[in-house]
Amino acid sequence: MNLHGIWAIYRFEMARFGRTVWTSLLVPVITTSLYFIVFGSAIGSRMSEVSGVPYGAFIVPGLMLLAIFSESILNASLGIYMPKFTGTIYEILSAPLSPLETVLGYVGAATTKSVIIGLVIFATAHLFVDLPVLHPLAAAGFLILVAATFCLFGFAIGIWAKGFEQLQVIPLLVVTPMTFLGGAFYSVQILPEPWRTVTLFNPVVYLINGFRWTFFGTSDVALGISLAVTGGFLLACLAWISWIFRTGWRLKS
Repeated sequence: MNLHGIWAIYRFEMARFGRTVWTSLLVPVITTSLYFIVFGSAIGSRMSEVSGVPYGAFIVPGLMLLAIFSESILNASLGIYMPKFTGTIYEILSAPLSPLETVLGYVGAATTKSVIIGLVIFATAHLFVDLPVLHPLAAAGFLILVAATFCLFGFAIGIWAKGFEQLQVIPLLVVTPMTFLGGAFYSVQILPEPWRTVTLFNPVVYLINGFRWTFFGTSDVALGISLAVTGGFLLACLAWISWIFRTGWRLKS
């Protein structure tokens, strides 16, 4: 294992994050505050509790994952797309690094950035609501797992994209709508049929509810199913990236 090479990529990506650290951290603070002001005032005044959890606290896991999804995809996709755009990707491919080591460097840095932003949102939420975490170790593990999974997804998108516009297509037109419709701000159980059943086909429902369980010990779906869906998505991303490096698709052309 070329630890020096992995560390070099990781350090370079974290340095890029450091150049915009205040902007990167200020945006989620402002966004989280606005969500609490809007949703807490408009909806919280009419729906004080959801499944026995105060509404303000109930939306925090969804807010955290909403940011994690977008930031993970953005950071990982830009990390690998910029070498493609500038032509330095060939230096990376010719370096004494295996595909696994390359992915560990880029995805590890992107995961670190996403987890930091998630923790900033968590800290900001404490300014507005009392937020218990019944299973802190499970919450930390689930947060890292989801961040790493979406960073892998973003890494594959960065290789797939042929322009900056394509980098935004899937996060804006697919992932964000699925998150808003995946129970981030409401319980799936309050939906009437057939919308409740239709919503269960949205995989984001299982990620959000699995993470919410680590906070409050309650969720709309079984924890085992949430972990299975998250693990299945992780394996699918790994298989996709493995195929990309094996074939050189959009890396060497």
